[in-house]
Amino acid sequence: MHIVIMGCGRVGSTLAHILEDGGHSVAIIDRDPQAFRRLRAGFRGRRVTGIGFDRDVMEEAGIESAAAFVAVSSGDNSNIISARVARETFGVDNVVARIYDPRRAEVYQRLGIPTVATVRWTADQILRRVLPEGAEPLWRDPTGTVVLAEVPFNQGWIGVRATTIESSTGGRLAFINRMGEALVPKNDTVVQEGDILHLTAAEHDMDRVHKVLSGTPSDEEE
Repeated sequence: MHIVIMGCGRVGSTLAHILEDGGHSVAIIDRDPQAFRRLRAGFRGRRVTGIGFDRDVMEEAGIESAAAFVAVSSGDNSNIISARVARETFGVDNVVARIYDPRRAEVYQRLGIPTVATVRWTADQILRRVLPEGAEPLWRDPTGTVVLAEVPFNQGWIGVRATTIESSTGGRLAFINRMGEALVPKNDTVVQEGDILHLTAAEHDMDRVHKVLSGTPSDEEE
């Protein structure tokens, strides 16, 4: 595939190297020609100097034949404008924009532009390492309304069907880590000792999920 990247910072240059190593052709755009110094000496892709949402600049980068466009400059506005130009003017379906402001990320997500809200993501990653296990989600959607979390459970849930856990918590078991291997639960899957449960739910329901699983199935029947 041919992939166009806007922004030759640390993220953009790293993506360019990874994609090129994966056999893809890459063009990278940056308004500062000095930014291309981050690219390794053997980089074979195109280096295009200019404003990332300028149509002539995008055409020079090969946007018309691109299978994907990635906007990872340091400016939220530039990233979203260029992503929209790539999609709406040049018909590139696979676009993604990095957004620092999570409030903006929600708006752009509703416009159909996939976003990565880096501040929220970075904060989540740090909190997962400094807070007790299960206190912070493994993943949250850009709007912040749905999360995937590793949830601890009372031993009383061992031997209970995954479907019972879902009906009791209102969440969905995305997968179970069992003896180092991930499995997607089926209707007849039961929880075993040592399982690590990964559950998706609305963020505002997570307190209830933790409360239910910290008790026992009999508590739910009372």
